[in-house]
Amino acid sequence: MSLMILLSNKIQNVEKKSMHMDRVRMIFPSLMLVLVISMVVVGCSNDATDQDLDPSGSATLSGTPIQFVPQEIIFPKDGAKMVLVPGEEFKMGDHFNDGLKDEVPIHTVYVDAFYMDAYEVTNQQYQKFIDATGYQPPKQLEDPKFNSPNQPVIGVDWFDAVGYAKWAGKRLPTEAEWEKAARGSFIGKRYPWGNYITHNDANYNGSNGRDQWVWKPASVGSFPPNRYGLYDMAGNVSEWCWDWYDSNYYSLSAKKNPKGPIQGAYRIVRGGSWNSNKYYLRVATRNFNSPESYYQYCGFRCVCDATTIF
Repeated sequence: MSLMILLSNKIQNVEKKSMHMDRVRMIFPSLMLVLVISMVVVGCSNDATDQDLDPSGSATLSGTPIQFVPQEIIFPKDGAKMVLVPGEEFKMGDHFNDGLKDEVPIHTVYVDAFYMDAYEVTNQQYQKFIDATGYQPPKQLEDPKFNSPNQPVIGVDWFDAVGYAKWAGKRLPTEAEWEKAARGSFIGKRYPWGNYITHNDANYNGSNGRDQWVWKPASVGSFPPNRYGLYDMAGNVSEWCWDWYDSNYYSLSAKKNPKGPIQGAYRIVRGGSWNSNKYYLRVATRNFNSPESYYQYCGFRCVCDATTIF
């Protein structure tokens, strides 16, 4: 008799839970969808015809805002794994007074939450873009030293990087977003993981330990990630950012979601590369190139706003 009562109670509980879930589905259909596929696919739109107007407007996760945000997504167009970088304030700039003048003053910046490619865009991903659009491939894809499918694509200028990002439905990170992501919640540290660096941490000039790639980029993800789950934020290849470069911009920067100067001659490059010494792998280091220039040490990764989901 007690067993029958127990089974009856379980059935009633299941029925109550089922009725409750039906009510949840009716009230929050978008939430249920996200809970089911939160670790699978999220899409972003990219309808801007001129990214110079607003880099954040070109890739927004569309739909009704909800509180649940997955920590990782797989982006549908290029298959990239992306990880969430939380929206919050951080102190941007050189905390040790061992950088250049353009790395100060330290200033507090708030950036909204966003997703960033966990890895630098690879040759394999870039080839998808070429195949889909007929875009001119970089010459380095013909060089066996640089054309492994899982190596980061190099020899791309800023416009190439923007072209890929728009095709994928994403965008380039702003300089503030890039530094926030690179710090990985280690605010006030030199590198994405702390104050010291060895060849077990990153691919940079020379070789030792884990770093066995001499004068070329390693396959993406060959070194440990930072706390956000982002790989190669120091070394391997430098990365194009959205912003124009201005050596005095830190004194003028907006405090919320800064997008850099409205004009300039050079675009920001961050992260250091396989041919940099460790000084240039610091998270505060600012570098820049002409947007038309391309190098064997420069690639990129993309971001996507996380303000809304479905």
